[in-house]
Amino acid sequence: MTAPAGVRARAHVLARGDGRGGTVLPVLEGEGPLTVRRTRGSGAEARVVLVGAMSGPLGGDHFTVTAEAAPGARLRVGSAAATLALPGQGKAGARYDVRLTVGEDAELHWLPEQLISAHGSDLRVTTRVDLAATARLLLREEQVLGRSGEQPGRLTSRLTVRIDGRSVLDQELACGPGAPGGWDGPAGLAGHRAVGQLVVARPEFATAPPTARVLAGGAAVMPLAGPCALVTAVASDALRLRRLLDEALASLD
Repeated sequence: MTAPAGVRARAHVLARGDGRGGTVLPVLEGEGPLTVRRTRGSGAEARVVLVGAMSGPLGGDHFTVTAEAAPGARLRVGSAAATLALPGQGKAGARYDVRLTVGEDAELHWLPEQLISAHGSDLRVTTRVDLAATARLLLREEQVLGRSGEQPGRLTSRLTVRIDGRSVLDQELACGPGAPGGWDGPAGLAGHRAVGQLVVARPEFATAPPTARVLAGGAAVMPLAGPCALVTAVASDALRLRRLLDEALASLD
């Protein structure tokens, strides 16, 4: 039997409340190109950084990252650098799956650096989030289509969010060669090469949801059907995109 092409790698982070107002990390595991490191936290929050040990994902690779903030825990997960999707030796596409779970009275900040879709790559990203009714979430996704001066690869990204078992968001974006027509037209990215979003879940949004609005610069805020809001933005480059998302987040406070 022929072994599957590409690298299979997993990382798993579990955060629990320590019963004294802090957070412990009983599980902190990574393999292959997915290395996980604990960094200095702040107050009750534990902080973790994903460190890419090699380039990728390449065509044929399949990475899976799971992170759970158990009831009462406070967890922040970031990455040491941008993720660069590259073409592999074969024609197979790559997959990157993210599974996030946040329990009652727990909080998760999922704040990786940008995902860059290099020319010739083919990557499918799926992010699934399950939140308890009183959970808090700040999730950031930033995607850059192509490195400087190059055309993008194929990038398909699906994000689903459930709160207390009920779906509040299920969306998919496909960009680059082979994506459905119109992805770069006026109803899509309109020529922009950086696209991003924030998902913000706070229990207080159940009674005082944010107002739907378009902010200066082009970011849009939309309340969802639950204690949750979605911020979306497009920009000419990654730096401008991060600025728009930061400004939109500040407007929610």
